[in-house]
Amino acid sequence: MKDKNLPNEYNSLSLEELTNKAIKMIEELENQNDLESSIEKYQDLLKLNSIIEKKFQKNVKIISEKTKKNISEIISKKNAK
Repeated sequence: MKDKNLPNEYNSLSLEELTNKAIKMIEELENQNDLESSIEKYQDLLKLNSIIEKKFQKNVKIISEKTKKNISEIISKKNAK
């Protein structure tokens, strides 16, 4: 799924907010009887899932980079002694 197909409102939300939206969508789908609107809501849920995955991957990358930097600083300080 391409980013241009995703709602812009989701891009500004945190992972926690996006997860809460996904949970609400799932609850709505579980309680829905109308198949036509279920398909549309399911497609929206797939789009939301894509955004959550991308944000998660971005956060993992940031954490990994910070961790590597911190380890390098610790090693440098240790070697300087």
